[in-house]
Amino acid sequence: MKNWILIFLIPAFVVSCKPKTAPEKQPEQTAKAQAADDTSDWAEVVQSVARIDSYDNGRILETGQGFFVAENLFVTKYSVVANANRAEITPYDSDLKYEAKGYVAFDRINDLIILKVEGISRKPVSLFTEIAPVSAKSICILRPEGNVIPLKTGKVLSFSNVRGIKLYRITNSITKNSFGMPVFVSTKQTIGIAFSETVDYELRSFVIPATYIASLLKNKNETPNSLVSLRENNNQDVAAENSRIKGLLIETGMGNIGIRLFNETPAYRDNFIKLTKEGYYDSLLIHRVIAGFGIQSGAADTRYAAKDDVVGWKGPGYTLPAHIVGKYFHKRGMIGSPRKPDTENSRRRSDGSQYYIVSGRLYSDSELDDLEKANNYKFSAEQRQVYKTIGGAPHLDGTYTVFGEVTSGMEVVDEISKVDVNADSDFRPLKDIRVKRITILK
Repeated sequence: MKNWILIFLIPAFVVSCKPKTAPEKQPEQTAKAQAADDTSDWAEVVQSVARIDSYDNGRILETGQGFFVAENLFVTKYSVVANANRAEITPYDSDLKYEAKGYVAFDRINDLIILKVEGISRKPVSLFTEIAPVSAKSICILRPEGNVIPLKTGKVLSFSNVRGIKLYRITNSITKNSFGMPVFVSTKQTIGIAFSETVDYELRSFVIPATYIASLLKNKNETPNSLVSLRENNNQDVAAENSRIKGLLIETGMGNIGIRLFNETPAYRDNFIKLTKEGYYDSLLIHRVIAGFGIQSGAADTRYAAKDDVVGWKGPGYTLPAHIVGKYFHKRGMIGSPRKPDTENSRRRSDGSQYYIVSGRLYSDSELDDLEKANNYKFSAEQRQVYKTIGGAPHLDGTYTVFGEVTSGMEVVDEISKVDVNADSDFRPLKDIRVKRITILK
């Protein structure tokens, strides 16, 4: 059984009679003693690993794995519970189920969440927060079968950027129901959480590094939030609060840009504010710059992207329905939401996190006439006047959602729009420009 190790739990017996002189240990006896010690260590680790089932009321949504990182705090993949209103934890060493009270921290980009679990206390798994060397043994624990702990072994192949996210790649085969299981090294510390994904037409196994889990633990809330809040963009109270927000400040490596979001597009407003509060936008690249059009950011795969990575494809895991308000069009300074082309996206749903800021250019009447014919769209007199005197991106009107505008810092947008880009890599700037953070102005 290649790549599998079966560890048997050997009970210890106390001998009532001892010889006056203890015999010298033979090599095979020493080996047996070491095996027993190893068994004891893994048995202790097993107690901290569990299955998780997520539910929408009584309907099961996902099954995955996870482990305790504090006595009553359990880490798993965010996507396992993202659409749930309830989750149950079943430890590997028990048939009892424990309710997840809520979450104390999550990282949407790295697909991690820490849940608080009621009625249980377990020893936390030790995190390996350094970088595991290539060829290090990678070990996955499966649920015990009687007195047997199956260990699935492999090795670390690499630690590198995969679609803009730093991940370990391992040789272990990870199935869907095993997503979230800890992957250990020989020290019995975990290097992170396992999952698999098809990359370059090949199903590969990866590990989300433990350093991200440690960061979540450090910044966790003391009071848990309900799982329902993950899937609900907003309730009426939150929407009312968002409608009163004066604006937001986008801090970039080249200067600050003040913006405001339109109350006429509440789903986009509330979504942008929600992601801002999560810190989702912090450290993301301005990954697309097109002269005469504008700048674009908000792609999840840009936070850790290497220089030669192709980026801009990854969002938060959902899209938003188009909401085109006639009085808001693509004049200079407007903020809109990119989307996939009509051939792949007949309903014109927008990316869930990306946004663009229009720097634009001036257009003549003849150019606007041509756009009307090409797009089967009629510009108003106001639009024509604006595009001829102020400028913008009229080719997007009527088909892309506009949800905000710049209130200060257009000179920063203009400077960014002039940087050198790689035209062969979807207009990514040759020198990285990051959104340091976005803050809410009360």
